[in-house]
Amino acid sequence: MHKIILFITSLVFVCCTSPQHFTPTATPSTQIALQRVEKMPNHPKPYKYKDWKQTALDFDQTAFDFNQKGAYWPIVWLDKKGRNFPSTTFGLYTAMGDVRMGPAINNGENHEALGALGAVLGASLVGIDKSQQNGLDYVGMLRNYFNSDNGWNVIMNFTNKGAHIGGGYGNDFWYEVHNNVLFYSVADLYPNEKSFEPILRSIADQFYRSDSIMGKSYSYSYFNFKEMKGETNHIPTQEDVAGGYAFILYSAWVKFGDEKYLRAAKNAMDVLYNQKENRFYEAMMPIAAYVGARMNAEAGTHYDIARFLNWTFDGTAVGREGWGVIADNWGGYDVSGLAGSTVHNGGYGFLMNTFDLMMPLAAMVRYDQRYARTVGKWALNATNAARFCYPAEMPDSLQALPQFKSDTKNVIAYEGIIKSSIYPEFKGITPFAQGDGPLWVEGNPKQSMFSVYGSGHVGAFGGTVQATNVPEILQIDCRVTDFYKKQAAFPTYLYFNPYNSPKTVEIDLGNKNVDVYDTVGRTFLGHNTHGTFRFSVPADAARVLVLIPAGKKYQYKNGLLQAGGVVVDFKS
Repeated sequence: MHKIILFITSLVFVCCTSPQHFTPTATPSTQIALQRVEKMPNHPKPYKYKDWKQTALDFDQTAFDFNQKGAYWPIVWLDKKGRNFPSTTFGLYTAMGDVRMGPAINNGENHEALGALGAVLGASLVGIDKSQQNGLDYVGMLRNYFNSDNGWNVIMNFTNKGAHIGGGYGNDFWYEVHNNVLFYSVADLYPNEKSFEPILRSIADQFYRSDSIMGKSYSYSYFNFKEMKGETNHIPTQEDVAGGYAFILYSAWVKFGDEKYLRAAKNAMDVLYNQKENRFYEAMMPIAAYVGARMNAEAGTHYDIARFLNWTFDGTAVGREGWGVIADNWGGYDVSGLAGSTVHNGGYGFLMNTFDLMMPLAAMVRYDQRYARTVGKWALNATNAARFCYPAEMPDSLQALPQFKSDTKNVIAYEGIIKSSIYPEFKGITPFAQGDGPLWVEGNPKQSMFSVYGSGHVGAFGGTVQATNVPEILQIDCRVTDFYKKQAAFPTYLYFNPYNSPKTVEIDLGNKNVDVYDTVGRTFLGHNTHGTFRFSVPADAARVLVLIPAGKKYQYKNGLLQAGGVVVDFKS
């Protein structure tokens, strides 16, 4: 008995001990490269760091100002129709001057959830409380996009399915699914919004039922949530919405604890994982990579998420030919990292898609640090190339409307960057900043090339990316867009060093002592430290630092490193 007690005591000491005596035993994480990202430069040119957080703050302050003056301003209005809920909501123009919408059009009902949700989510990610801003609750007002009046009982792209003004009104799968992803994301940031609880449950149930009906095939152009049947039309089938389904259902499982949601989430992931070809359509393939990494870490699945990542980046999509991420240089401008078409007129990268790609990729690294270098390198390129969409960041000769750039108030960007313009008057100019607004409907002004809805998603960059003391080494927050976490999470940041020599990065740890753990090297870089902290990032490599409150007890449990019961390193 005496020997047994000694053995147990020593075992506890080894497995659960204080930081000054704890040495991680896991080997360094081997990084996995994606061929497409390897084609991107380590030093994109011309390079300039754009303060994305400030850009997001400026957008919110300007876009939600009802007293703005100027051509096509203000771009926000109140919709008092009371559709779906007997309350006021708000609308944002999709594009500047878009003649299809505004307070005087169709009782003010013509406004897209894609713009409103993106703007509220983006502002929230940079620390703005949109539930109480200048006397208005923009968060609560989002519930009007929950289409109960028409019996669909999910978030739709308009408050009134019958008031549609284009795509995304119940015949184009990604609009419904992505808007529900965005709504679920907003709701996680505002847990005290009580009116959201029944909506979130209804969405989860509708997605659960529709997943059960679709079974092993998501090959539909859209799903009719009222009639509960999949439909096909002139729009390609959109199998990648299964990634959005998995996000919503997995989030519902975490929130409500009902195992049926987890089963449905696994089915959605399995359906997409077993596709024989790349079916990336718009925005949800990278969400599958994030959910797959989480489910591997938390739910015992074994998805090779490289499949979802390659389908996201490679430009080999067949449903929407060439959809992916651009890796190219046009006219001396590195445009690598922009998400969109890799083939349309030589390539067409879209601002909103690029912003939204950051959210799942940054969070994914928490659960699978093997992709830290890949995500860091992509983010360096993407954050540089995305700025070319802003009129002030692009030479007048390379944009469609330099004479109207002041109309944007430096917060509204072009819809995207294209290699060869679709407008004949700009033929031969590359790269070229433009938008599709004038093509959507007769009467749209030239200024409709400036994308309000795309610009509103800027907080996806603003809430995740900051500069460091070393140019081109960014700090990427891996926690902020990790929605519906199963447990508390310590601050987690990704750093990629694009240089061919090690660089020393400085960060501010604040006043409270922390331990600094690197999930890539599987080692502690500091113990019981605070204030300015310096660490080295190896050449052409990445680190993912977790800042752990000092004094936590460490242990390996089920092969995972924990600190005070909180998982620090999800890879065993």
